[in-house]
Amino acid sequence: MTSPDEPDDLESRLLALGESLDVPAPPPTDVAAAVRARLEALPSPQRHPLPTSTDSDAGGTASPEAASSDAASPGAGSADPVVPDAASPEADPSGSGDSEPSDPDASGPASPAPGPSRPARGSRRPRGFPPAPVRRAGRTARPGARVRRRVVVAVVAVMVALFFGATPVGRAAVAEILRFAGIELRIGGDPGPLPSGVPSPLPGEERVTLQQARERVVFPVGVPAALGEPQDVRVSDGGRVVSMLWPGVRLDQYDGTLDVVFRKELGEPWPEDAVVGNSHAWWIPAKHALTYRPRAGGPEVESRLSGSTLIWQRGQVGLRLEGPADLARAREIAESVR
Repeated sequence: MTSPDEPDDLESRLLALGESLDVPAPPPTDVAAAVRARLEALPSPQRHPLPTSTDSDAGGTASPEAASSDAASPGAGSADPVVPDAASPEADPSGSGDSEPSDPDASGPASPAPGPSRPARGSRRPRGFPPAPVRRAGRTARPGARVRRRVVVAVVAVMVALFFGATPVGRAAVAEILRFAGIELRIGGDPGPLPSGVPSPLPGEERVTLQQARERVVFPVGVPAALGEPQDVRVSDGGRVVSMLWPGVRLDQYDGTLDVVFRKELGEPWPEDAVVGNSHAWWIPAKHALTYRPRAGGPEVESRLSGSTLIWQRGQVGLRLEGPADLARAREIAESVR
């Protein structure tokens, strides 16, 4: 039996073992605390029974060598070997013995925060083993999945562009608004049915001579030499618009720098880029609805049916030539305006 005067506590035995060994560092107290902490971290089946004295021991005291062997290794039937961790002196390759004790109840500095190789307080996982992988719902997709996703997005974008840009149904579903030379072009969407009936005159429309028209407006009025003198001249909306008419042809001139004067609802065939002299122009090849916006901001004049039209700008003046059957004839007339 163990003598009542001899300590049977594991820590006291390890302290006695440390005093008998010639180890410059760490102090025996830290060694005992680290070994005890490591043993307590093992699962219950891996714990080895604490060494006890027998009647055959001389004086009832276990030898230091036996105590050291029993405390540092698991039982013979243990399947999992104990791996030295950072808290034990065996894991310190430098032999400096500066490792801190891992037992929160042992004396000395506080234990460091749990890390990849140091389990949290109360953990039963053997020290030295990395923590089990954790699945996270928000983890980053694999490179292959990202590439497939980008390919799908690119294909969808191309299909949408082809649908809305190259097919009649697609372009009809999207309305594009273009303002040019005092005219607002609404391209695509649903232009609705073409106007019918007698067209309404512009606000304040008056028949005048060409000379009178030039005196009533503040911008220069040109005449196309390719058509000669107009058969009819009209001034509308207090001198805002001058209209010249020939059989089947109409030329409107107005200040095209500030406000929108006319609005056109366009479907297919779509307007085309054109050039008049050195100026950019738009050619509208099909019949369409034309609406006038008064200068005073009143209600718009009801739409009327307009034929094929060429739109361009000459200095500060906007011009719309309506009636020529093709772009070549319209450009010829437009370039002859003097």
